[in-house]
Amino acid sequence: MKIKFLGTGAADWAPDRRDHGDEYRGNASALINDSILIDPGPTVPAALEKFGIRPESIKYILNTHRHKDHYNKDTLNFLMEKGAEFLEFRGKELVDGLEITAVQGHHRVPTNHFLFDDGKHKIYYALDSAWLLYDEVKLLIDSAPVDLIVLDCTVGHQEGDYRIFEHNNINMVIEMKKTLSEHINRFIISHMSCGLHNDHDVICRDLEPYGIEVAYDGLEINL
Repeated sequence: MKIKFLGTGAADWAPDRRDHGDEYRGNASALINDSILIDPGPTVPAALEKFGIRPESIKYILNTHRHKDHYNKDTLNFLMEKGAEFLEFRGKELVDGLEITAVQGHHRVPTNHFLFDDGKHKIYYALDSAWLLYDEVKLLIDSAPVDLIVLDCTVGHQEGDYRIFEHNNINMVIEMKKTLSEHINRFIISHMSCGLHNDHDVICRDLEPYGIEVAYDGLEINL
């Protein structure tokens, strides 16, 4: 199974924002096995062009939630005109050879997190969220070993920030890594806020001692 990150930024990464010099993150979105898109956000078409991905290769579209950085009608219509099918479900579905389980995430609007299982490998995609809800933790433990989890880390090192009630900060991710490392092999963060994080290399340096990886636009992981 393969995951490719088309975008790894939160909503404040506008196309013309350059707080971090030449570094840029599109709105959080990812491709599973080159054919299943998670979140048709506004920066997806540009990411497809940047990374040389044909829109026609996307067969299915999943959506975590309806916030504008994760769901854009123009992007959705563009991909559907190219042949993609928009899927909405809770529970288990067989999609393009994968068993996908959609469960509720911890966010202020209805949100789906997705477990992808090809019979050999498992990926859990958990954007946006603060912590993980009990039912999804149970799913992860029951599904162990999970090869890889993608966790929200919008808030960075900020303390006393109200957004921790719907997004993770770095300390929350570290605590989840300590708690779930018996069941999950790799921990990767995405959905980093432009205004609440340092440059990519600084985030990597800060999280390396904890064995937590930092996603970037274009990162591709083959399991």
